[in-house]
Amino acid sequence: MTADVMANIERGYSALFVHDDPRVEALVLDGGVLQPFDSGQTATPDQCQADRNDLLLSGHLTLGAACPAFCGCCYPGLADLYRHAMAWDGGVDAVISADPLPERKRYLAWGRRVLRRAGVGLSAQVATFPRAMIDALGAVRRQQVQQWLGQPLQAQPFAGSQRPLRFIAIDDLVHQPFDEPCDVLNAFLGFHYDEHSFVLSESDCATPLLSAHLWGLRSEHVHGQPYVAGVNDYLKRARVRMQRKQMSPSLQREALAAWQGADQLAQRRQRARDLAAQAYGLSEAQLICLLFAPFVEGGKRLEQFLRRCHPGMLVALPYMHKALREQRAPEPVVQWLVSIGGLPLSTLQALYRLEAEALSPSLNHPTHGQCFGRAAAHR
Repeated sequence: MTADVMANIERGYSALFVHDDPRVEALVLDGGVLQPFDSGQTATPDQCQADRNDLLLSGHLTLGAACPAFCGCCYPGLADLYRHAMAWDGGVDAVISADPLPERKRYLAWGRRVLRRAGVGLSAQVATFPRAMIDALGAVRRQQVQQWLGQPLQAQPFAGSQRPLRFIAIDDLVHQPFDEPCDVLNAFLGFHYDEHSFVLSESDCATPLLSAHLWGLRSEHVHGQPYVAGVNDYLKRARVRMQRKQMSPSLQREALAAWQGADQLAQRRQRARDLAAQAYGLSEAQLICLLFAPFVEGGKRLEQFLRRCHPGMLVALPYMHKALREQRAPEPVVQWLVSIGGLPLSTLQALYRLEAEALSPSLNHPTHGQCFGRAAAHR
């Protein structure tokens, strides 16, 4: 989460006196640990590394699709957040969500699909929303982290009360913060629009800045078209989404104006590079590699990736395949693969063994265009 987004949250909390209300505990999940929310505290190195690995893995598993890549690393973490929140301080009585019913249904469908693919039986208990499904998804996540990264995650059993958990939906009471009548409320809460806000995005998991950047990079490197063509395609879709959300025309113009003109576009591209480096520790070369997903399916797209982006490395292609097949290969070739892929060699080798049927742009999130939002646990 960027500093600008955190600042919006902090201003809203301050306007509502959240920090001064003894009935409210503001918490954040960082590195698998719930702790008091502090807008000035940066994410721990462990959390940054986990976010980086999750994004790269999701990108390769979804063949470089932008929204699924971000959502694929967001949704397992969201399930983990629910699990920790439900167990907080002896267990909570209710989970409150402002997400619309269709999105909640899509999230449940995603959860059931993930569990089926993982071979988890869908008993009547697991198929219901709160506790059993979240625990099952947590177990699947631990299994996947160990499978792909070789990092065993210790199970943290639910320590809260086993009393019935209520789910309270308040979406019919909450207005979108983008509607014209909400301008006064936005001013009161101190909400400031910026390029990291989610008004342009197809997902609450991805910042528009990075999503647009990935569309531009895909156009430039995968399809051989100008960077601006990909960004314009993204903005066309964004305009449709904003109209569907019934956002005010003034906010639509403000959101789109930041991308108009060559100078503005160059600035946004540099900011996207900086954000990818700061938030995920990823270079532009690693993002481009993610878009090609060159390691899966036995390196099916590896030669295409090299020809388009690294023609000087074509001579080493046979050695790359050897390294990915767990055969002996020159160390410089191995180091190059790890550097450009951003993942350990063992993970790249596991991706190399992955067959086509295990890959899907919708594997890791509910739909291509809709993503689950935020929820809160309430005692």
